[in-house]
Amino acid sequence: MAITFSASLKTKTPSKKKLKHWLIAIALSEKRKIKNLAYNFCSDEELLQINQGFLKHNAYTDIITFDYCENDFIVGEIYISVERVAENAQTHKTTFEEELLRVIAHGLLHLCGYKDKKPEHQKQMRSAENHAIKLFKTISD
Repeated sequence: MAITFSASLKTKTPSKKKLKHWLIAIALSEKRKIKNLAYNFCSDEELLQINQGFLKHNAYTDIITFDYCENDFIVGEIYISVERVAENAQTHKTTFEEELLRVIAHGLLHLCGYKDKKPEHQKQMRSAENHAIKLFKTISD
């Protein structure tokens, strides 16, 4: 099992050890196991290029998740725009850390099968994100 984090720009994240324990706990709560999960923290421009190149979307976004899952094993790459997370934190009147946790969980939840295109799916996703954030607070460093 491998969970990796990389950043093309300076990013303040909670401890990697705590994040890994938390991600494993989220996966287990969804009856999944992480096989290989890579988080990449990048700029708006980098994520826009990925969005244009791979998904043919010409829009800024906070996260793109590439799903390579194998049955109940989670395999994926997640790209997160740190700049978009910071802006969204201000918009939603929350802290950068909480918004970052929400987006990190959001990517993993997609890999667990959650969708977010329809309103009812968005409600389920938001509920699962909130549960994940509460779970984070119970994980010790």
